[in-house]
Amino acid sequence: MSVLGPVGAALAVFVFATIALVAIRAASDAIAGVGETAPERTPFLGGHEPEVHAWSRFHARYYVMALLFLAFDMEMVFMYPWAVVFVREGGIALAEMGMFITILLVGVLYAWRERALRWA
Repeated sequence: MSVLGPVGAALAVFVFATIALVAIRAASDAIAGVGETAPERTPFLGGHEPEVHAWSRFHARYYVMALLFLAFDMEMVFMYPWAVVFVREGGIALAEMGMFITILLVGVLYAWRERALRWA
């Protein structure tokens, strides 16, 4: 081991990674060349010019759908460990998961009532 122990080893890895990153970036810039023309800088869209700008805004309803997806995605993340705990805990774990799913269901019903799930 080094004189500084694990901190010194971590510092050495960090310094080596930084040097490698700078060297790879410099080699890439040297090989690729800096002087690109305007058509070379435009985003590629199957050979066509892009119809909208890359920074165009999305409608707010897409964000609501994304949040609902994340909520149910997190539900699945919590259900896998729950299945292991359910074997040991039994009815208590079943009641806790029932409450969790009920809370998520109330959120979906609220979104449905507010018509957040409509696309048009």
